[in-house]
Parts: sequence; C-alpha cells; structure tokens
Amino acid sequence: MKLVRATSVVLVMLCLMYFITYLDRVNVSTAAAGFSKEFGLNRTEIGLVFSAFAYPYLVFQIIGGWVSDRFGARRTLLACGLLWAVATILTGAAGGLISLLAARLLLGFGEGATFPAATSAMSRWVAREKRGFAQGLTHACARIGNAVAPAAIVFVMATHGWRASFYICGALSLVWVVIWSVTFTEDPKAHPRITPDELAVLPAPKQKAPPVPWGQLFKRMLPVTVVYFCYGWTLWLFLSWIPQYFLHSYSLNLKKSAVFASAVFFAGVLGDTLGGVVTDKLYKKTGSLKLARSWMVAVCMMLTVVSLMPLLFTHDVDISVICLAAGFFFAEMTIGPMWAVPMDVAPEHSGTASGMMNTGSALAAILSPVISGYVIDRFGNWELPFIGSIVLMGVGVVLAFRMQPESRFVSTSAPETVSKRSPA
Repeated sequence: MKLVRATSVVLVMLCLMYFITYLDRVNVSTAAAGFSKEFGLNRTEIGLVFSAFAYPYLVFQIIGGWVSDRFGARRTLLACGLLWAVATILTGAAGGLISLLAARLLLGFGEGATFPAATSAMSRWVAREKRGFAQGLTHACARIGNAVAPAAIVFVMATHGWRASFYICGALSLVWVVIWSVTFTEDPKAHPRITPDELAVLPAPKQKAPPVPWGQLFKRMLPVTVVYFCYGWTLWLFLSWIPQYFLHSYSLNLKKSAVFASAVFFAGVLGDTLGGVVTDKLYKKTGSLKLARSWMVAVCMMLTVVSLMPLLFTHDVDISVICLAAGFFFAEMTIGPMWAVPMDVAPEHSGTASGMMNTGSALAAILSPVISGYVIDRFGNWELPFIGSIVLMGVGVVLAFRMQPESRFVSTSAPETVSKRSPA
C-alpha cells in the first residue's frame, strides 16, 4: 500500500490546526446565548468577551512570527497548542465576566503565534507555486471550524450545557498537540518518510535565519497590514455577531439561527479554497504577482462591498442569508493571495512578515466586536455594523495596489530598497 506523502501529512496537520483554533475562538459566539444569560451580560459586555482574545493575539503576532523564524515552527506550535487548549478548558470553568475575560486573554496568548508559525512551516514544506493553494486550503479549514461551531455548540449546549462545549474543544486541542509532536520535523530532509521527488520541488533549505531588519520590514509590510485590517474588520464582525444576528434581528430560535450562521460560514469555506486555487493559476498563467495577488484582492473586496449593500435597504431573512453568504465568500477569496504575499515579499522572514500582516486582523478583532456591540445596543439596529465593513472594504480596494508583491524585500544598511523579480 502506498504511503501518504510526508508533505501531505504536514499540510493536513496544519489544516487541522486551523480548524481547531477557529473552533476554539468562535465557539464563544454561539455559547454566548448560554453564559450571557447565566452571568447577566449586555451586548457591549459580550463584545468585550469576544474581543478580549485579540489583545494578546495582536501583541504576539510579530513576536510569534520572529520566534517561529528563530526557533522553529515545531516548538512554537507545541507551546502554543498547550496554551490554547488550557485556555479553552478554563473558559468552560469560568464563574463570571472577569474569569471569562481572563480565559479569553490566555487563548489570545496561545493562538497569537499560530498562523505566523504555520506560514514559516509552509515556506519550507510547500512548493512555491502552491503557496496560494496551501494558504487557501488551511484557511478554508478554519472556516469549516466557523461553520461547524454554531450547530455543534448548540447540540452540546442542548444536551450538556454551554460549559461542556469548551471542555470538548480543549480536549481536541490536546490531541492535536500530541500528534503534531510526532509528525512534523523542522527540516523536510529530516522527515523519515520524505521522498526525493518531494524534496526536489520544495524550496532550497535556508541557513540560520538572518537578523530581522525590523524598521525596514515593517515599512515594507505596512500597506499589506492595512489591507488585512480592512478585511479583518468584516471577518471579526461575522465571526462574533452572525450567530446572534439571526437569533435577535429575525427572532429565530437558537437551532434555526445556527443553521443560517453555518450556511454563511460554509460560503467562506468555498471562498478560501477557490481563492487559493485561482491565485496560483493566475500566477502560473501570467507570471504576474501583481495580477495574482493585488488585482485579485481588489476585485474580491469590491464584490464584497456589492454583496453587502442590500442589507442596508431591506430586512428579509432570505435576502440577508444570500447577501451575507456572498459577502463572506468574496471576502474569504482574498485569503489565499493575502497570505502568500509575505512569502513572496520576504521569504527569509516569512514568519515575522506574516505576523506583521496579521496584526491588522488582530487589531480589527479588538475593535470590530466591541464597536459593533455598542452600535447594536445604542441604536437597536443589527444592520448598521455592516456600514463599517462596506467602507473599509472600499478602502482595501484602493490600498491593495500598494502591497507590491512583485517587489521582493531586500535589507540594506541604507534605506530600504526593493528589487523586481520572480519570487524566490
């Protein structure tokens, strides 16, 4: 019997990690129907619980990216996995608002370095022409976590209560940590099941990572970070409030609102997967990173704006499901090209560069849930928060052309210079 390729095993493990981390971070959106009633929380306080995760998550994006570049993705993700598993279990054991906030803060510490570390691993384990596909596929698995969470958490809550949902998710995380420890090696050549054919298409192994030119790299990645903030605002609005949106805006029961929320999130699964495939095919066909990354991101963001506009002029549950699913689909199509950009621009510092980019989404994760919750409390209108998404996605359309993925970052002792080239 033919053994599964080592590169496929690594990609599957990263897909599982993305699935579990998003299951662990968004289960709170559905479980809020249980703990908000038990603890007597208003929507602004619920928004604080949602966003508490993002404060340490923001801080540890760049730090975690540097750690993974410096010490390796294997050790980084083992430590992170243990932290986020414990945090998830502690969320289920919370006794009130303060302990909920503390557990969510710890979750942010645990998950802060995960995506930069995964990108660092991919830079060694994924062939250059498949970077977009790998990023799209792993993020699609994250969206499967989003899609599964509402229905799964409702089922567990109905039979065992909201606390049990966190205990189960924490146990899944611990299982992943054990399997990761025995299936991943930092250097592909050291893997016992790697084949010569696989090694032939992987990037040439790099020596010890050079010192990070922090100022120059931050300046180079700033436009990418801002574009990702624009995307992240919509992402965290959806992840935090979509289950509650259907529950309260249309006065649906918990089960039906979970079904509608899952439908919206499954559209994101398709968007992530298709976006990764399309960006790689565009690059392979045209040889233009500007077309495959910047133009694709701009077009998808514009289609997101068009999809969300009807929400401001009508209040019909069927139209809302269609608009939200379409908006999330096109927003998620940007993921493959966006996460390929750090590997295109700064392959020697891909973990750090992707961490810088993801600080944009992490900052949005702090602001979007709380501001949206406040707007809903203040005006009693569940459609108003989508105005922020429409405006910021429009800004992202313009700024996408400032990312310049076709220009590779080159560190110098003088002010930053870049060179036009095909990606390394």
